Amino acid sequence: MAKGQVRVGGDKSDTVQNLPIACSDEGAAVHFVEQLRWSDSPACPRCASADVYQVKDRKTGARNADFRWRCRGCSQFFTIRTGSVMEESRIPMRHWCWAFWQLCSSKKGISAKQIQRQTGLSYKSALFLMHRVRFAMCDMEGVKLSGTVEADETYVGGKPRNKGPQNKRGRGTKKQPVFGMVERGGRVRTQVVANVTSKTLKCAIREVVDNQARIMTDELSVYRGLGTEFSGGHEVVCHGLGEYARGDAHVNTMESVFALVKRGMYGVYHSVSKRHLHRYLSEFDYRWNTRKMEDGQRTAQAIRSAAGKRLMYREPAA
Repeated sequence: MAKGQVRVGGDKSDTVQNLPIACSDEGAAVHFVEQLRWSDSPACPRCASADVYQVKDRKTGARNADFRWRCRGCSQFFTIRTGSVMEESRIPMRHWCWAFWQLCSSKKGISAKQIQRQTGLSYKSALFLMHRVRFAMCDMEGVKLSGTVEADETYVGGKPRNKGPQNKRGRGTKKQPVFGMVERGGRVRTQVVANVTSKTLKCAIREVVDNQARIMTDELSVYRGLGTEFSGGHEVVCHGLGEYARGDAHVNTMESVFALVKRGMYGVYHSVSKRHLHRYLSEFDYRWNTRKMEDGQRTAQAIRSAAGKRLMYREPAA
């Protein structure tokens, strides 16, 4: 930096510098995603062969408009979309890049209506696009949570229009119950549950949490007996008596996660179908789990995670 020159802000990563170009030019978008997924070693997504080549126009030597590759091993054509959530989609790649970027850089999410206005897609296509980006964010590894793990439940479904017996809070409500577990300083896992019973919540904890973990919950009776199943023990805070922390025993981290989910639901999405709620939870989980990354790294990881996943509107017949 020259003497006397004032530096405003910090240098962004290469990903953030390249994203605006990828979001405005189709060829740049395809090249951008190819570099993220394959780096300098493209491979066939069907047979994993590295003996592939780009399909180009014989006269001009330029790549074809569909940006196809061909594998010499299996003789099949493929593109960067093949074997990912983008497969067989006619939505331009630049719009996919824009959706990934916006969803990864917005703390409380971005609605399909906003993507519709920004890209010119129909609302149906924008919703199709966003659900597949959320599916790409879904954690498929299944690594169990460990250490100190907080568990809590909440209800999602909007604020009641009027207060009365039919709009009770807690387990008396008609809202959708959501259960969450979070490592202290680590990952979070939230999921839609059918009900808030001892059998349902304990099964969810056993499935997600390592049996050597230390469990933190509130005083809800359905959690009783967890101390005998987890070697780290079970600590309880009694919210009903105004106790929200006792030493390091609390569920404040999990409540912070739920606060972000609720703000996103109230302020961005407004109305979410119970059928698709788990997709939105995957989105909030992903942003929490990558909170220590900067926007470019988070976007790049999400695009890489799109490979090997396919979301169908309806499961194909056997």
